[in-house]
Amino acid sequence: MWRDLRNLFCAWLMGFTAMSAWAQPVSADVRVLVVRSDASAAYADAAQALVEALQRKGVARGDVHQLLASELVARLKTDAKPVASVYVALGSDATNLLLDKSFTAPVLSALVPRRSFERMLQVYGRVASSQLSAIYLDQPLGRHLSLIKQALPQAKRLGVLWGPDSMLSASNLKAVASASGMSLREARVTGATGVFADLNEVLGDSDVFLALADSLVFNGTSIQNILLATFRAEVPMVAFSPAYVRAGALMAVYTRPAQAGIQAADLVANVLAGKGLPDHAVEPNDFEVGINQHVARSLGLTLDGAALRLALRRLERLP
Repeated sequence: MWRDLRNLFCAWLMGFTAMSAWAQPVSADVRVLVVRSDASAAYADAAQALVEALQRKGVARGDVHQLLASELVARLKTDAKPVASVYVALGSDATNLLLDKSFTAPVLSALVPRRSFERMLQVYGRVASSQLSAIYLDQPLGRHLSLIKQALPQAKRLGVLWGPDSMLSASNLKAVASASGMSLREARVTGATGVFADLNEVLGDSDVFLALADSLVFNGTSIQNILLATFRAEVPMVAFSPAYVRAGALMAVYTRPAQAGIQAADLVANVLAGKGLPDHAVEPNDFEVGINQHVARSLGLTLDGAALRLALRRLERLP
């Protein structure tokens, strides 16, 4: 009997402790609140790298609190807004949540596509400022072109398919391509059914094909056929994702989640030191170059991703 009562009491105590911990708002002395869009490995890796980088800068682990976006939503239904000196949103869902709830301390968004962040600014009537900034997930167009010039110096004709989102970068890419001595072979895709007719037309007059993130053009339904078409045409494809490299693109430049977390830590540390965030969204300052060696060999190319990454960093004068 006493054993049963003791077990019942222990179970009640554990439940009470858990509920109390949940009901408690984030402590007032928490300096950084990191909100992850979901529990995926990418956001977890970024958060871990951010925390570890802040620790190296002298910020105690206990000064950094983490929540999933869903956990923050649940908290906000019963508790006051958690208070912190700076908020970090990892991904679009977390960014949207923090903007929707109008947190007053500085908000830094990371691992967010440029177009997604720009849309959210429009929706909430906000502008990038020292109180609201972002580290884009997208690589700068100049970095893509520099990679092509380093890896494929003979390429002069750059093929591109524009969708509604990527079309917003058309004038910028034309300027960057012209400065790199390249001409564009382009087509504008207006519907999913027109992708492959436009692609074949572009590939017929291109030395290299650049994939720019756009869900109308590049998606789970189209990507395998696009990769197959470029392979058959012997036109190397430069992509924006390591997944595309594994699937058959020649190469890609991309930022790992941990690299984004380290960059975010630098900006967060500035806020904790009394400075503001950058008054404009910034490009990722670290990246990797992925190579599909099977595709490279089939094209008669010998490429080294690490060497290409180093060359790009030297061109951009990155430390």
